[in-house]
Amino acid sequence: MSYRSDVAPETLQISLEPEGIEVEYLDGRSVFYHGVPAVREGSVVCGPGKDVHVLVTSPDEREGVMVYVNDRDTHDEILETTGVGRVLLERDEETSLFPGVDATNHGYRIEVTADPEAARGRVFVFAEDGRGESSYEIVAPENGGDAEGERTGTE
Repeated sequence: MSYRSDVAPETLQISLEPEGIEVEYLDGRSVFYHGVPAVREGSVVCGPGKDVHVLVTSPDEREGVMVYVNDRDTHDEILETTGVGRVLLERDEETSLFPGVDATNHGYRIEVTADPEAARGRVFVFAEDGRGESSYEIVAPENGGDAEGERTGTE
């Protein structure tokens, strides 16, 4: 088993589309997260066995930084060439991913808590496994939005 470590993220180009969110890696490849993210106030708890990806956009929403939380499959070299970061958390450990964005390992579940104002951009969480993917946008509770509502990618 090869060693995995934390990897610092790089700035990536992103595109917020009505159909979802596209992230372009530094190596020229891209990934598309399908669907309009569900809005959640303050935090998202991802289910057991999910791959958790956190994207924070720049204020102009044209670029952002992405971190995989507890990804133990991707080799360090691959992350370094794509520009995606990684954070590995022990059980009950919490860490700051970015200013205003924290992740906590609750054993089998990862919780991402965010204050988008402090993050200075939009905060998206993608939780996926072999059976499907879910996407969320974390908003501040004072936004007055419907916690169960949705927001289009281009707002």
